[in-house]
Amino acid sequence: MQMIKTKVAISLTLILLLTGCMTASVKPNYVSPAMYQNLNCMQLQSEYDRIQQYIAQGVTPAKRNLFGVGLGLGGGWGRGGWGFGPSLSVNLGQSRESKNTQLAQLLGQQDAVVQAARFKACSIRVIQK
Repeated sequence: MQMIKTKVAISLTLILLLTGCMTASVKPNYVSPAMYQNLNCMQLQSEYDRIQQYIAQGVTPAKRNLFGVGLGLGGGWGRGGWGFGPSLSVNLGQSRESKNTQLAQLLGQQDAVVQAARFKACSIRVIQK
């Protein structure tokens, strides 16, 4: 009975941890406002609105193949002693171009546009996140 309670407790803890990771908010990446220093106030507002529209439509990263299989020769110490043997590895990768990565970059661009607008004393309409 104690073992079942332990397994249930471990399972619930893992579920809570994984759920917490999935619902974490995306923080903006740093983007230099100097990129936008040549734009006037109207262009800054247009750029902000363009980025906001892209975010509102949903960010879709490029499709990538994140699966690989490798064959090799491995060595190590086992029951029969030290030796070589074939090895097979299956990899499930992670893309740098994930939805959250792109969203963080877009949010950083929006922040940079707002900073550039403040530097130029432009009034810019910002949508609260």
